[in-house]
Amino acid sequence: MNTLFSFLQGGALYVGVFLVVLTVLVFVHELGHYLVARRNGVKIEVFSIGFGPELFGWWDRAGTRWKFSAIPLGGYVKMFGDSDPSSGLPVAGLGQLSAAEREMSFHAKPLGQRAAIVAAGPIANFLFAIVVLALLFMTYGQPFTPAEVGQVVPGSAAEAGGIRQGDKIVSIDGNSIERFEEVQQLVRLNPNVAMTMAVERDGKVVELRVTPGKVEEADRLGRRQVGQLGIRGSGTKYVSRDPASAVVRAVGETWNLSVMTLQAVGQMIIGTRGSEELGGPLRIAQLSGEVAQGGIVPLLWFMAVLSVNLGLINLFPVPVLDGGHLLFYAAEAIRGKPLGQRTQEYGFRVGLALVLTLMVFATWNDLVQLRIVEFVKGLVT
Repeated sequence: MNTLFSFLQGGALYVGVFLVVLTVLVFVHELGHYLVARRNGVKIEVFSIGFGPELFGWWDRAGTRWKFSAIPLGGYVKMFGDSDPSSGLPVAGLGQLSAAEREMSFHAKPLGQRAAIVAAGPIANFLFAIVVLALLFMTYGQPFTPAEVGQVVPGSAAEAGGIRQGDKIVSIDGNSIERFEEVQQLVRLNPNVAMTMAVERDGKVVELRVTPGKVEEADRLGRRQVGQLGIRGSGTKYVSRDPASAVVRAVGETWNLSVMTLQAVGQMIIGTRGSEELGGPLRIAQLSGEVAQGGIVPLLWFMAVLSVNLGLINLFPVPVLDGGHLLFYAAEAIRGKPLGQRTQEYGFRVGLALVLTLMVFATWNDLVQLRIVEFVKGLVT
C-alpha cells in the first residue's frame, strides 16, 4: 500500500506538476502544426490545450480562438476546412467553397504542404528536447563517465565474458561507445542477449562475446526485467559544453532516446519485454511530482524525455495520429490521388479504437502498479 499512499499524499503536487509539464509539451507540439500551417497560408480556427468544453479563451487578430478546455490530456489545432479537430477529413461541401476560402483551407493545399504541416508537430517535440538538453549541457553539464571498467563483480556476466578491470569499451554490436552511460543503456535493453563487445586492452582491441544477465529491477515505474553485466565505471562527472558542442551532443542524446524507446516498444510487441512497463497518465503524474522534488534540472531532463516520446508516438502509422495522416499521404503520393473518403473514415475509426484501447490498457497498468486495484479488492473481499 505504500505506493498508493505516497501517490495520494503527493496528489496535489503530482497533479500540478503533471499539468504544467503536459501543457508545455502539448503547446509545443500544436505550435509546430500552427506555425507551419500559418506559413503555408492556412487559416487556424481553434488552438486548444485540452479537449471538451472550453474553460476560458480569447480571439487573436487572425480570427483564431485560443482556449483551454476541460480535459487536459492533449490538445489540437483545428484548421479551416476540417470536419473535426483531427484534421482527418474535410468538411462537407469543400468543393463549393470560393477560391479565396479554398486558398485558406488545409485540405486544398498541395500534398507536400499538408505533409509538412502534419509532420511539424512531432518535429517540434524533437526540437524542444534538443533545445532543453543543449541548455542543460551548456549550464549544468552533460553526465560523462569514461567507458572504462573500474570494477568487475566476481561471478558476473562480465567476468564470464572475459571483461577485465581497466578495459576501455570501444563498441557494442557495432555501435561506437564513448560514455559508460551508453554501455548501461544498451545492456539494460538486452537481458540474456549475446552481444559482441570490442574493448581496448594494453593498447590492443580485443573482441569479446558477452551475454548480460537478467535481473529484476524495481523503481517508481514498477518492476521490470533488465540486462546487467556486473561492471562499474571509473566515476561520473558533469562536463560543460560550448554552444556548438552542446547542440551536437543534444542531437545525439535525442537520437539515442528515440532508438532506445523504439527498441523497447519492439521488444514489447515481440514479447521479450513485459507490457506492464507501459505507463499512462497516473504514472506520468506520479513521476512528474517525484522528479520535480529533485529540482529544475531533473525536471527538465524528464520533460525532454517525455517530449521525445510524444514525438515518436505521434509518428506511429496509426490513423488519428500524425503518423497515420502521413501514411495516407504516402498512399496518395503513390496513387496520384487521395484514398477514398470511406476508406479514410474506416481507417480513422480503427485508429481511434486502437488509441483508446492503448489508453485503457496503460491506465490499467497504472492502477495495478499504484496498488489501487489491490486496495479495491481488499475493500470488497
